[in-house]
Amino acid sequence: MRPLAEFIMRGRMQAALVVVGATALPLLFWLGAAAGALVLLRRGLGDAMGVVAWGLLPALAWWYFGEPRALLVLLGTLALAVVLRATTSWTRVLLASVAVGVLYGVTLDAVFQEPIQALAKELQALLPQVLQGVQELGAEEQARLHSLLVPVLTGLLASLLQAGSLLALALGRWWQAALYNPGGFAREIREMRLPPAPMALLLAGMLLGPNLGVQLAMLTPLCSVPLAFAGAALLHGLVAQGRLARFWLVGLYVSLLIFMQLVYPLLVVLAIVDSLIDFRGRSARNNGAGPANGEG
Repeated sequence: MRPLAEFIMRGRMQAALVVVGATALPLLFWLGAAAGALVLLRRGLGDAMGVVAWGLLPALAWWYFGEPRALLVLLGTLALAVVLRATTSWTRVLLASVAVGVLYGVTLDAVFQEPIQALAKELQALLPQVLQGVQELGAEEQARLHSLLVPVLTGLLASLLQAGSLLALALGRWWQAALYNPGGFAREIREMRLPPAPMALLLAGMLLGPNLGVQLAMLTPLCSVPLAFAGAALLHGLVAQGRLARFWLVGLYVSLLIFMQLVYPLLVVLAIVDSLIDFRGRSARNNGAGPANGEG
């Protein structure tokens, strides 16, 4: 995909063409978001807005026809790109993604409330079959469980968009490193690690959110996304150090597609433990290429 990145960086017209074309095509909105992120990371917000403004047209058209993902992912990716360009810290980007995810959730709840409630009712009817212990709960516990369905479902949908925005930003950052500083993106990903304090905040959001309010239940899936990304980064770092074989990465991404419900929580647990222990060690972070932007 490097030739595409080179085409994007040839000029504003080429970049706008990619952003508009990818956003207009079904299921390729993430590519348009990544192209916009590349322009923003390299040239700044001013130049990026001139390009992304054209991409907003097809994104708004998709919104009009009931498809919100193109617009939300485009704007969310750009917001995260601003954070990455200003701080060059993936830790802050991961934390900022939770705020972006909350905005996604609020937007979905406000604009698409009826479809989400209809889906929640269907899930409510299936709960006794999926969770055998539901019928043994008291009336109050069952009512609380049912009241959590809508916010949790909203959070799950928002977390998918949150993860999509992070992946689009990662693609844009990889393009930037490939063009201007080969190896820089790999170094950033291998070093990605959540310090104990941010990890504790995310863990508290996952565990305590539903107890603080029904609507805050959406924080559980949203706070898990940064931890899962940090867990995947841990495996990349261990493979780079030679402490794990490369087939572990292949197995990770294949199993994520097949056994998401099992592998995803494992990545979250790995990130939590790594935050406390630091498996990769501090010395490994003193070597390697410079920042992926190629400017420092």
